[in-house]
Amino acid sequence: MMKCIIIDDEPLAREGMKLNINEVSTLELVGSFENPIEANDFLNNNDVDLMFLDIEMPELTGLEFLKTLVNQPLVILTTAYPQYALESYELDVIDYLVKPIRIERFIKAVNKAEEIFKMKNTVTHEVESIGDDYIFVKSERKYVKIFFKDIKYIEGLKDYVIIHAMQRKIMTAMNVKTIDNQLPSEIFVRINKSYIINIHSISEIDNDFVIIDTNEIPIGRTYKEDFIKNYVNKRLIKR
Repeated sequence: MMKCIIIDDEPLAREGMKLNINEVSTLELVGSFENPIEANDFLNNNDVDLMFLDIEMPELTGLEFLKTLVNQPLVILTTAYPQYALESYELDVIDYLVKPIRIERFIKAVNKAEEIFKMKNTVTHEVESIGDDYIFVKSERKYVKIFFKDIKYIEGLKDYVIIHAMQRKIMTAMNVKTIDNQLPSEIFVRINKSYIINIHSISEIDNDFVIIDTNEIPIGRTYKEDFIKNYVNKRLIKR
């Protein structure tokens, strides 16, 4: 059971989110707040696993509030403004829901949060070594070998990374910057603060996203020019 809170200045939006939460048996709503200041006091004195956070609020926006938190819970952003999507992924959020929120999209975001919540509570993996074409991940008393070609992308969450490989997902206690510095740059590229991708796993690239399987991974503004120059333009078929 994940304990969750809602932060949204719109009463109707809070009520709608409550209805969605009531549809999921693994969620327990422990607080609903109309502004981040009230929620901050609650977070400092209570255990919260997941936060549904609106972005556009008076006085303090959701994104500004996230930047103030030291130990933030898992976060799913909710907003009527899709233009914040790229910036939100720079803040270690789980997902980004655009209002009006469809129940199937809500459940997809919650399922991702639950998966990460379970992994964080059972993580015993450590990256032991990185070779020429593989990494060894230590899991309890075993060493698991993962070839670079099998890694689709790596997702960062604060002091953890999730290695998304062909047949498995492994969470390990390491930050994105540390693992990025050890991976071969001819195969792996960091495209925003939270994601490293295997360039061989890309199926499509549009203006702001890289698509791997069905996952849209945003290209951060500070990484975009380097990515397009070194990993896209050099591989274009010339006329």
